Amino acid sequence: MNTQKTVRREAGTVEENALRLDREKAEQVVEALNVDLAATYVLYHQLRKHHWNVEGAEFNDLHEFLGDKAEEAEASADELAERVQALGGVPVSGPANLEEHAPVEFEGEDVYDIRTSLENDREMYGDVIETVREHVGLAEGLEDYATSELLRDVLEDLEDAAHEVDHYLEDDTLVLESAAQ
Repeated sequence: MNTQKTVRREAGTVEENALRLDREKAEQVVEALNVDLAATYVLYHQLRKHHWNVEGAEFNDLHEFLGDKAEEAEASADELAERVQALGGVPVSGPANLEEHAPVEFEGEDVYDIRTSLENDREMYGDVIETVREHVGLAEGLEDYATSELLRDVLEDLEDAAHEVDHYLEDDTLVLESAAQ
């Protein structure tokens, strides 16, 4: 077994980048992207948890929906991490670091009824949306237009998902109340 350990890039640092974004600007963008990355992974894990635990008359639709939204979150996280790396930074990783950097909190290990779970998802989507929206402006102001565009795409997906969750929470349903009890 190879025991050689060479640190190629120290976490929390930003090197010069081939994108020619000034290092000071890149540091600010990397910090913002790592916050978004961490938030997206917390969202991913919560959606995946709900996907695994959903029950009831609408199981099929919700199971598929939550699985799709978790996959979308994972794909967004990958794009954010790759942008951090392209800017000369180190993408935040590991459960403790993700939790430390995330502006949102995972709801915990308990399993809730699906309405409560979806309400928690809607709340988390809203919090992540606010953070990403703020970072779109930051990137734009720092003349990092590619990051701004990436974040706009992520923001659009988050907003669409939040809107869809909101539809699931409406009170109009074909499921009779007596059957749901």
